[in-house]
Amino acid sequence: MILAAGTLSDLSGWLDRTSSHWWFLGIIVLIAFLDSVVPVVPSETCVIIGGVAAGTGHYPLWLVIPAGAIGAFAGDNLAYELGHRAGPWFERRAGRKDKTRARLEWTKRQIVERGGTLLITARFIPGGRTLLTLSCGITNQRRRWFAGWVAVAATLWSTYASLLGFVGGKAFQDDHTKAFLLAFGAALALTGGIEGVRWIRHRSDRAHQPTRVIEMSED
Repeated sequence: MILAAGTLSDLSGWLDRTSSHWWFLGIIVLIAFLDSVVPVVPSETCVIIGGVAAGTGHYPLWLVIPAGAIGAFAGDNLAYELGHRAGPWFERRAGRKDKTRARLEWTKRQIVERGGTLLITARFIPGGRTLLTLSCGITNQRRRWFAGWVAVAATLWSTYASLLGFVGGKAFQDDHTKAFLLAFGAALALTGGIEGVRWIRHRSDRAHQPTRVIEMSED
């Protein structure tokens, strides 16, 4: 209990010292950018913290939302470019391996059938956005189509995370820790709900169907 109280106290102090500065908006851009390529960077948490700071009056919410969206948009486009550059290798691999060719065709079909809504949904799934943006590049989806839908997805995602933090900041203006925990808990619940629905919808899919183009390199 003492350890938990100390941890919460440290968290509150960190939020007060760091997120209250204007330069934290730049941190949001950077973290959102990195998370699109390396999905272990806590971009959603960072945007939520920015929303909490906006809710407690440190800077306007309308600056937090574009900070997260711009970083996410740029990162998604980088992931697309990386996938696009790797595309010829996968095509050559598909020419030699029936299993790889089947996976590649399945991925193309999923993107074509589900379209831009898939890019929006994937942005709310941990790791899903990176796998999908790489896949769009690998399967040579149209850049303008990709950029347009990614812009929508990044804006919706950043707005959602920022508002969660903002509402928490307004509710607990004198306690940043409670505000953050409230917003973060809501984000976890929503993400868990999305994952649950996704699992239920796809539990009858064939076990061997791929969900990750990255795994095509396996024999």
